[in-house]
Amino acid sequence: MPTVRRYRKWAWGLGIASVTAVTAFGVASWQANAAPPPSTPPAAAANEQPSVSDPNPGPAPVAGTGADALTSSEIDKARKIAETTALTADAKDVTGATGVEYLSAEIVEADQGRRAELYYYDYKSNKLVKQVVDLATGKLAGSYSAAGLQLPAADREVTTALDMLLADPLASDLKDAYKEATGQPFAGKEGLVTTAHVFNAKAADTATRQCGKHRCLQLIVQTKDGHIIDLDKIIIDLSGRTVARLS
Repeated sequence: MPTVRRYRKWAWGLGIASVTAVTAFGVASWQANAAPPPSTPPAAAANEQPSVSDPNPGPAPVAGTGADALTSSEIDKARKIAETTALTADAKDVTGATGVEYLSAEIVEADQGRRAELYYYDYKSNKLVKQVVDLATGKLAGSYSAAGLQLPAADREVTTALDMLLADPLASDLKDAYKEATGQPFAGKEGLVTTAHVFNAKAADTATRQCGKHRCLQLIVQTKDGHIIDLDKIIIDLSGRTVARLS
């Protein structure tokens, strides 16, 4: 299922605050001298028929209303409209193929109805792109791009970064850290649970000075049984297709 995320408001007007209502209820206690509750008469109990609830929640809604999160159908529809030839023809995704890398989408409730904001990264120009789609009219309502803006990594970017590390000589850092944490030799990425931070270089980070202009990730790796694999010093530059160790 496509990723749907919400972000803080920034130059483009990102984000919608969500509010969760919590309802509290009280439970009355029996007094010490109160009589016990009446039991169910045998005849009534005999007439009760066993029932099994249906765990199937039914089909997912095709469209939401108001500020409801985008449904998977709405995201699919919005992406078909947003991913125009003008957007994709001269762009590169995280694998180096033609096209942009889809990151996420969120809903914007406007006076005219629901609009979807979809976010992409163009690895050729190193720009974040926002495409605004009017879900009611089925038309592209706006297109924006900016350099130096980074949203959280999408799953495919994390997978690509891990593959780049495993193909690099610095994979030895991962293997050593794995053995130190688990006491076992590294047996492959299938036993790993991996997420990532987007990394922006500081002035002293000479080996990764492009990170911020480039899209770079710092992997967070653990085993399925909870062992943390320390890779804080390893930075994967997805734009430059390089792997470096911080000094």
